[in-house]
Amino acid sequence: MKQLPNLFTLLNLLFGCLAIVYILQPGLVPLYTGNGVALTADTTDLGTQYVSIPEQMFMASLFIALAAIVDFFDGFIARWMSATSALGAQLDSLADVVSFGVAPSLIVYEFLRLSFAQQDNGLNVYFIFLLPAFFIACAGAYRLARFNIDETKSNYFKGLPIPANGLLFASFPLIYWTNNHAIITQILISPWFWYAMIFILSWLMISKKPMLALKFSNISIKKLSPFIIIAAVAIISAIFIQWLAVPLCFIVYVILSLLNKQSNHNDI
Repeated sequence: MKQLPNLFTLLNLLFGCLAIVYILQPGLVPLYTGNGVALTADTTDLGTQYVSIPEQMFMASLFIALAAIVDFFDGFIARWMSATSALGAQLDSLADVVSFGVAPSLIVYEFLRLSFAQQDNGLNVYFIFLLPAFFIACAGAYRLARFNIDETKSNYFKGLPIPANGLLFASFPLIYWTNNHAIITQILISPWFWYAMIFILSWLMISKKPMLALKFSNISIKKLSPFIIIAAVAIISAIFIQWLAVPLCFIVYVILSLLNKQSNHNDI
């Protein structure tokens, strides 16, 4: 029974591997008009560029979400069973870097391919323009390594937790395939959007900015209030904007974390 938390951690890794499989699966070829609106599959237009991106990539979003759920419970189970160990901590980080670092990097890699494919000769884009996608995995690995050797105790995360990074990027395939707004599609097929996301998310992970965490020495309404706000935003926004609720909740989480910085330091 002492190995149960580690089995959950390995399940996290398995889900991350399955996410990668779906990201790399070849899919149908969507067509796009000049304004970025998807055409129907039976549309024939010799002037329209064919763009390949794995259609099954939305399944990767599901497996990254499952990995995040399992990642939450393996720590909870380890504490409940008093089965925390150095092995478990290292194994958890190794699983996280795959599920929430490598898999999101591949999602960005595919979207960058799609973005450049909209341009003339974009299908022949140099690999160096796609390489930044993997900065996300590198930043995530750096953050996890720093976390593993950090012996100080705090009630907040130092830098963006890598599961939050994974969940944000996991939302983009779902947004891409379910939205009906040309402006959203245009944003998601812009390489500049993805370069900005790479820079911001990588910086947040390697920074030491205090980020909210469900780690309390004693529970109070004041300490729970940021999470109550995030939950309320998630429920309300999911009703009106569907999967766009995920980036919105992420933004709210970062803002509340930064606003909560002073109280974080006061509670240590």
